[in-house]
Amino acid sequence: MESSTRLLIQDKYFVPYLSEQQMRQRVQELGKQIATDYADKKPLLLCILNGSFIFAADLVRSMDTVCQVSFLKYSSYIKDKSSNQAKDLLGIQGLNENLKDRHLIVVEDIVDTGTTMDKLLKELDSHKPASIEIATCLFKPSALKFNISPKYVAFSIPNHFVIGYGLDYDNYGRHLSGIYICDEDE
Repeated sequence: MESSTRLLIQDKYFVPYLSEQQMRQRVQELGKQIATDYADKKPLLLCILNGSFIFAADLVRSMDTVCQVSFLKYSSYIKDKSSNQAKDLLGIQGLNENLKDRHLIVVEDIVDTGTTMDKLLKELDSHKPASIEIATCLFKPSALKFNISPKYVAFSIPNHFVIGYGLDYDNYGRHLSGIYICDEDE
């Protein structure tokens, strides 16, 4: 039920920002790049729930390399605002995989302030992996508060609230196949 007009999700209006085709093409490019970079390294992709599930699925399907996939659950959002506190809802302690000497790729829906990612990277580093990189669907460089540099970025975007392609507003809007940006001209 997507259209090129404004969508009302809860109490906010959203307008199209990145199309399904743009998302598909860029994620396939990232998948191919990761497959090239990690050929014969058997990376472990650690996908952050809930928001990254669509990006992670599309990314893994576009990678032509042997890899493992596991899931972590962290959250730093309350409705449409970053709380600046990362809550560990289903973290590393729940993993079955040994992280020591593994090549890890953290798959995230969006890196904005970096609160969640900073906490997670420190925790992962304590397990002595061979490497840690970040693959994110969206990156908001102007919102970043930590020294974090995602290696694989599908799209850098301005510091506006977005939904779709797994990202939500109060658990609504994840189903949208493109990215929608909050229409500030309400």
